[in-house]
Amino acid sequence: MLILLPVCRNLLSFLRGTCSCCRRTLRKQLDHNLTFHKLVAYTLALLTAVHTIAHLFNLERYNQSQRATDGSLPAVLSKVHLQGSKWLNPIHSNQTTVEYVAFTTIPGLTGVIITLALILMVTSSTEFIRRNYFELFWYTHHLFLVYFAGLVIHGIAGLVRGQTEQSMAEVPPYHCAEYLTQREQNCTHSCCKDPEFGSIPAESWKWVLAPIILYVFERILRVWRAQQKVLVTKVVMHPARVLELQMQKKGFCMEVGQYIFVNCPAISSLEWHPFTLTSAPEEDFFSIHVRAAGDWTERLIDTFQLEIPRVEVDGPFGTASEDVFQYEVAMLVGAGIGVTPFASILKSIWYKFQQADQTLKTKKIYFYWLCRDTGAFAWFNDLLASLEQKMAESGKADFLTYRLFLTGWDTSIANNVALRFDTATDTVTGLRHKTIFGRPMWNTEFAAVAAAHPRSVVGVFLCGPEALAKSLQKSCHQHSSLDPRKVKFYFNKENF
Repeated sequence: MLILLPVCRNLLSFLRGTCSCCRRTLRKQLDHNLTFHKLVAYTLALLTAVHTIAHLFNLERYNQSQRATDGSLPAVLSKVHLQGSKWLNPIHSNQTTVEYVAFTTIPGLTGVIITLALILMVTSSTEFIRRNYFELFWYTHHLFLVYFAGLVIHGIAGLVRGQTEQSMAEVPPYHCAEYLTQREQNCTHSCCKDPEFGSIPAESWKWVLAPIILYVFERILRVWRAQQKVLVTKVVMHPARVLELQMQKKGFCMEVGQYIFVNCPAISSLEWHPFTLTSAPEEDFFSIHVRAAGDWTERLIDTFQLEIPRVEVDGPFGTASEDVFQYEVAMLVGAGIGVTPFASILKSIWYKFQQADQTLKTKKIYFYWLCRDTGAFAWFNDLLASLEQKMAESGKADFLTYRLFLTGWDTSIANNVALRFDTATDTVTGLRHKTIFGRPMWNTEFAAVAAAHPRSVVGVFLCGPEALAKSLQKSCHQHSSLDPRKVKFYFNKENF
């Protein structure tokens, strides 16, 4: 039941909107939807293994009871009503094996199918496969349809049986067990009557009905929304094979940091891939930046270089970055293309300065961008340069502090930077702030922010790899004060 709820993205976006006035910790729980989904999946896999092993042991017990001739209670009950429909032991002959029951009965066959489906879904959901073979993850994950169909059918045949209520009243098991194993031929006692057994009604459908109905409505809404026409207004090819798509869609309304699912039928009519919006709510279009990071994105970039194909868009959906303006101080950390949600935030800030928005709660933003190569900086430079100029004109030059970190470089780049070290602008980016070679010292960065804002609530937002998330989360705990009146860091991570 719980496995489907975390992936009902429209429901989560609705809850995030209705919880906007709730406590920050309550809203943050919605950002762990995929973590909860994985936890439920692993628990389901574990309980499936326990369930399967228990059934195998039970079937072996049934088999031994059918073969037994010692007059024990299991042996006696295995011989009762073999020719009728009120039997207890599903194995009716000595030639029947556990394998035969597993592959010829409805419970056995559906059990095998849903177990195989679950194994494929779990094994194809590993981080390595999702990052490198997303299509494999995407297609195998849709085996959940087979899984739920098999789960509903699994208990229909009634392989698990028990004594009927009427029979229990006539032949109480605790009182009559002795008579069944030692009864005489002409026994007249009420316990000498053979007990009757019936199938235990299947109840799995009761547990999956509500979430399946909710998920069906979710899918219908998403299919209807995806069919609405999308107009691609501009295509820009940036360095490092980064494709920018600017689009328009009737009724499209977004907030900063949200994401959409994109489908290109010319490539695949079934594959939908998530992309963070890089445009601001104040703009009359919405945009995404696509980096070549797999077969689908490679083909998308190649296709747009030749023509403008039809695209379908589903969304937008809410993320943790929506809450960035709820903090007085914000630390934005992007790694590579992970800068995209912060492009939306920084653009929105630029428009707020343009419009002299007095409702902006945020007083200070620290922006960190980590890139492996210099080409990745190119498409974002114009936005940062515009922000620098606009904030200087508004007398708020200290509002944004940004640090760009180049984590991969060669000797020619280092020599060029060394020769032009005294210039007013950075050699790599052309901006006023100089690019830093290497990785950030997070303890130093957090200590500086804590010292500059000793009584503030600081929101830390990351769009990047898990290793970086662990490092930032650790720093948040280390530098948060136990005193509620002093600085407190809250960690937020983008999850798709």
